[in-house]
Amino acid sequence: MSEVAAVSGRPAWRIRPDEGTRAPAVRIDARRALQLALAGLWLLDGVLQYQPAMFTPAFSRMLAASAAGNPAVIARPIIWDATLVGHHLALLNTIFATIQLLLGLGIAFRPTVRLALAASVAWSVAVWWFGEGLGGVLAGGASPLDGGPGAVIIYALIAVLLWPADRPGGPAPFVAARAVGARAARVLWLVFWLSQAYFALTPENRAPQAARDMITGMESGEPHWLAAMTRGAASLVAGQGLATSIVLTVALVLIAVGVYLPARAARTTLLLAIVLTVVIWVFAQALGGILASGATDPESGPLLALLALAYWPARPGPARPAAATGRAAQLPAADGPADGPAAEGTASR
Repeated sequence: MSEVAAVSGRPAWRIRPDEGTRAPAVRIDARRALQLALAGLWLLDGVLQYQPAMFTPAFSRMLAASAAGNPAVIARPIIWDATLVGHHLALLNTIFATIQLLLGLGIAFRPTVRLALAASVAWSVAVWWFGEGLGGVLAGGASPLDGGPGAVIIYALIAVLLWPADRPGGPAPFVAARAVGARAARVLWLVFWLSQAYFALTPENRAPQAARDMITGMESGEPHWLAAMTRGAASLVAGQGLATSIVLTVALVLIAVGVYLPARAARTTLLLAIVLTVVIWVFAQALGGILASGATDPESGPLLALLALAYWPARPGPARPAAATGRAAQLPAADGPADGPAAEGTASR
């Protein structure tokens, strides 16, 4: 009896001649799949930055507007940056767009993934300050409906969680725990979503018309069908600022604590996070404005969905037979452990 027949338990006459020598099917690692999704978002950002509207004075005015309401120590560098961009608009905007394209390509290319992820963290922090005014956190304008505390800082968080390294101690319970550990990953998730809940309850965001005004501001330049959807959402929350804030806060708190629950309950809260972010992205953020001229990124919706997938609980794989030895023990198992929503293969480097 052949070695393959001994391992599979099938009669030798049912084993094909090449079955023991064929290479196993290549399966993409779940973390690598999420890295590629992150790379795609950076590429989209780069393409949006190359829009003709970004080569007009409107871009420098948009940068300067993010200084409003911030302390002087934050606002002055933003004004300096906006002025510099206004004087060298074509050159600097081309550099900004190219950097984002290179970040996306670097993350997508395995040999440069570490360098590109590290560079994306530095770039995200710089853009969060000079381009988004810290997302309005210190100015009182941050809102989950408007992408607060700034979509670009979520790029940095995801890059840290998807860093291509594995901590010792056995299989991680979800992809985001592989590089930083389960405890640190859960704390980062908790802090982020509780901060979202806090922003939802600030006086500016629970004012009677706050949600309506924020959604209405996204209609300009959108296709008719999308503008109609945002108008419908705006009319639904008109005069209901406090109620909207309370409902949103309850959902955000449930999402925040969800990663500490058993796997089945955790999946439910993560699904809630994905559904909530998609609803906000479509109806409140108008797809991040990517169908209208002037958007520099797709806003927070796709990033938050990607973040939730990084915390999706892993499915335990079948145990390997303890008696398998020699060459038979080296044969690939029929089904390996799955990590997150995609199957885990070899760890990305």
